[in-house]
Amino acid sequence: MGFPTVAAETFTPEETRALEPYFTNTDRPVFALTNLPETVKGALFARYSRSAKSVRRLFLDEFLGEMRSAAATRATAVGTERADKLYARVLSEYGDDSVAQLGGAHIACEGVSNVLTKVLEWGRLMAYLEQSTRYVPYTDKPGGRWKYHVPAELERSPLKEQFVRTMDAAFEAYARWIPAMEDHFRAKYPKSPEDSDFVYKSVIRAKALDTLRGMLPAATMSNVGLFGTGQAFEALLLRMFAHPLEEVRGCAQQMLTELRHVIPAFVARLDQPNRGGRWIEYFARTRDDFQAAARPFVEHLENVATDARGPGKDVTLTGFDPDGETKVVASALYSASALPDDELLAIARRLSPDDRVALLRAYIGDRANRRHKPGRAFERTSYRFDILADYGAFRDLQRHRLLTLDWQPLSTRHGYVEPAAIEEAGALADWRAVMDRSADLYERISSAGLTLVASYAVVMAYRVRFYMDMNAREAMHVIELRTSPQGHPSYRRICQLMHTAIGEVAGHRAIAAAMRFTDHSEVELERLQSERNMEKKRNSR
Repeated sequence: MGFPTVAAETFTPEETRALEPYFTNTDRPVFALTNLPETVKGALFARYSRSAKSVRRLFLDEFLGEMRSAAATRATAVGTERADKLYARVLSEYGDDSVAQLGGAHIACEGVSNVLTKVLEWGRLMAYLEQSTRYVPYTDKPGGRWKYHVPAELERSPLKEQFVRTMDAAFEAYARWIPAMEDHFRAKYPKSPEDSDFVYKSVIRAKALDTLRGMLPAATMSNVGLFGTGQAFEALLLRMFAHPLEEVRGCAQQMLTELRHVIPAFVARLDQPNRGGRWIEYFARTRDDFQAAARPFVEHLENVATDARGPGKDVTLTGFDPDGETKVVASALYSASALPDDELLAIARRLSPDDRVALLRAYIGDRANRRHKPGRAFERTSYRFDILADYGAFRDLQRHRLLTLDWQPLSTRHGYVEPAAIEEAGALADWRAVMDRSADLYERISSAGLTLVASYAVVMAYRVRFYMDMNAREAMHVIELRTSPQGHPSYRRICQLMHTAIGEVAGHRAIAAAMRFTDHSEVELERLQSERNMEKKRNSR
């Protein structure tokens, strides 16, 4: 309703037949492109901006070639040569990188380590799905070996044998304790009559796997699905080719090989010595030069034992604007007035605290659920958190990419977490043996000058330091999502502390109050209510 009526372009019956396989309709002004290579879709839109013709007319005139029946046309071959030439010309003559945002690809990376998954999931403007340690038990042994990656850097090292022994022992302990941990939770949380066997079994299994995932090493293999534009893949591959780890560079080469089959024009610059080559060299050289420059300033403090400095807080709010709430009010007033920003800021500063709170409440509105987000005024103030969390929790929080996030190399020097259920179930001796073997292997590999390679040996219970820098709108999304009852206890606690810091340390109580779906409750069986809700939906269908 209310959509403007546009005179539809007309096509001959023959043209209509040619268009039908590639467009969802031929007689309306809104349509989708189907059955076409990504490069052709992107090239069509690129020509769109430089032509008076419609997309469907451009396709007929410039991409379809000879008019042939749809049944005789192989869709993946239509127009690709012309599209590739167009991209090459646009990128070389005009330098219009935005053209590479108009097509994309799906890539699956299977059997990659949890070190590599974090590299793959770095880019902001891509979509990822990763195999979950909550739902997938790592108990299979394809080819007779556990699912972990052996770094190529250790192939010629005497440390390889110890690496394999340590990884095997960690997986064996993890797999051995899954049934016993399930028994422990069944005894602790008896099945409710209202729950089906399926729901109860799923919840107990998830609880056991959540508890034991700290035994899995960062070398554990995972599967990752990626979707991104050509520009996003180019940026990802440039970083990967410059990475110091062989696994990362090898994966980049395999990805490039596959992307050449589906979006070849988008990744063509990677092979050019004066383009991709220079980029990769720049990334690698800058990283190495900065590390050398920084080393004298941090080396002494890094050598101080962790216990001498103290264990460190889990969450520290290291940056915020004391005037942040006032600035958010000023930004909220912006769209409701004709005044300049500086005058609105002056008005907001003269308001009483109660008036500012009232205005923010009106701006936020009646949020019925956490997906109802306030407007962009909440982006006016930001928070920077320094976080020390187990690697398992970090893996979940790292997926929030629109904010600014970076992390330090994974090591065993910040200690590890130990769920209470480990001791309750009688697994404490095995748990600590896994931790000790991991730390010993890490130190041995690190002492051999392979500090980054040593991260593969670190099991996920060990803590890693990272920061998250986000505006209030992003904070609302992260905190409300990650404190929901079905979340893992580790990251729930981190985000609960973040929320408390916004209200009490920053003093932004109105902003903290706006995050009304933050859940500070303690939950015993995290997945229970979620599984119950899912079963109700299944039954209703």
